[in-house]
Amino acid sequence: MTALESAWSAVGGDPALLERVSAVVREGALTARLPVREAARACVGACALAAAEAGARRAGLAGVPAVRLDDGAIATAFVSERHLLVDGRAPVWFAPLSRFWPAADGWVRTHANYPHHRAALPAALGVSREDPDAVAAAVAERPAREVEDAVYAAGGLAVALRTPAEWAAHEQAVEVARRPLVGRERTAPARARALPPLDGTPLLPAAGVRVLDLTRVIAGPVATRTLALLGADVLRVDPPRLPELADQHTDTGFGKRSALLDAAVDRRALEELLAAADVVVTGYRPGSLDRLGLSARALTERRPGLVVAELSAWGAYGPWGGRRGFDSLVQAATGIAVTEGSAERPGALPAQALDHGTGYLLAAAVLRALTDRSEDGRGSRLSLSLARTAHWLTHEVARGPAGDAVYEAPDAWLAERDGPPGRLRYALPPVSFEGGPRDWARPPGVWGADPARWL
Repeated sequence: MTALESAWSAVGGDPALLERVSAVVREGALTARLPVREAARACVGACALAAAEAGARRAGLAGVPAVRLDDGAIATAFVSERHLLVDGRAPVWFAPLSRFWPAADGWVRTHANYPHHRAALPAALGVSREDPDAVAAAVAERPAREVEDAVYAAGGLAVALRTPAEWAAHEQAVEVARRPLVGRERTAPARARALPPLDGTPLLPAAGVRVLDLTRVIAGPVATRTLALLGADVLRVDPPRLPELADQHTDTGFGKRSALLDAAVDRRALEELLAAADVVVTGYRPGSLDRLGLSARALTERRPGLVVAELSAWGAYGPWGGRRGFDSLVQAATGIAVTEGSAERPGALPAQALDHGTGYLLAAAVLRALTDRSEDGRGSRLSLSLARTAHWLTHEVARGPAGDAVYEAPDAWLAERDGPPGRLRYALPPVSFEGGPRDWARPPGVWGADPARWL
């Protein structure tokens, strides 16, 4: 089974539709020891094919539009954050305390881009200030897994570097391997809000679909950014007291609106949004939204026919099911950093491919769930994790044949436009099918600047 066949099967796609997909394979795109190029192409391909299928159904087309994948567009989009310029300024993506640190018996990877995580790291290590030299000295004195446990206990983010074999023996890895790449559970039927037939160009398969975006960082926002490209009304809602990185929001905010809402206080406003939503995507630590009645099970029981997608770092199960995590941490824990470097000098994938790949898979799963709902009225509960995508990449994706083209530069897949944040240079979307959109209808706005209501 090819990577595309695997990804398309994971989202419940009809294998007969795979003949509609062609690809431009480019050498030099996402070069790595692991088959990152093939995995990225498969994730984007599954998303594009799901979009083409949904568009054909809604427009009453005789056949599914052709999907064309280009490794150049995909490689450029998978590092979209690196290509972003705001008024000519390149964002800084990792703070000084987000990196690998040598420990007494190995390495530790930390993530401290957000202020609350940044404050937790030195506190856990008994360091009085956010000073890289002081943190380095404290980590160097301790075993890596001791640092991992101490930082997590303090509310920070750190993982010990593990080899592939060490991760495979970990109880969380065993639990992850037992799960499907995309968890899909159909729910009770209901009379869903009718979506009008499509006409005109471009073909927008998600036109009229209301997506409540309760995600942060990269994977979830990439998924909802893609649904916005395809015509969905995507409203991202954040709690006002949880800070966001402005440039990160700009990179993943194309096509979307952004509102601030305290779900515990403004319960009525949240319920009004939920009552009219077609899709809810969540990306917070497993269990953290349960007290608000926002778990996938609670939502689908209250709203039969709703499509709910839950995204996590490690999976909502096993000993690490309640832990926060990010792409860089998952790479370190699952052995990817050792594979791409060594146990003595850890490396990294050429992109945050777990984030981006999982984001496109999530968007594909949502589109397929909407297509299924249009036939039987049943909703869906979907679940994906960065750790499961990592397992797929390291155990299930095979390297494909060499390409007959070359990826030399990203320029052909970059564009410029003005938006509320300023003059933007950005990566164009890699999801492409005949008659489909080539760019987002609107630039990203300012975080939290929109009203918390549907268009």
